[in-house]
Amino acid sequence: MAEDIDDNITKIVVISSDSVLPMDAAMKVYESEDAITIKETCFGTMVNGPRDAVNRVVETLRSMDRNHIFVKERGFKPGAEVRCRAGRGGGPRPGFHFLREEVSMLPMIGRALDEYDAGEPLEEKEVPQKLDVSKLKKIIDSEL
Repeated sequence: MAEDIDDNITKIVVISSDSVLPMDAAMKVYESEDAITIKETCFGTMVNGPRDAVNRVVETLRSMDRNHIFVKERGFKPGAEVRCRAGRGGGPRPGFHFLREEVSMLPMIGRALDEYDAGEPLEEKEVPQKLDVSKLKKIIDSEL
């Protein structure tokens, strides 16, 4: 039995999709026949359970909108004392601010993945040339 517990993992599934709502993903997880635990969060869903079951459910979720559903492993199961705000006296949980920053970048990443899948060429951006020292001296002299 200890081997089964040791093989449990937790993944955070973050939805950044125009076509899939977080509730759609949660319902898909609830429909799963796998022995997993889920927790809905403000960012999406945490899925905890045996490694194979979690990976299977997460892959099903990602197939709903592959470029706009993102997954991150979490080192603690839902409700873990060391991460739970109730046990720490409130406030944001450790890692919350970093996750919030990551989530804010996901729409841009999703659009880039869509463009890549569509075969759109990358935009070539002009790299500014370094200012020649002699030109800099002329600019300085002309200003004085």
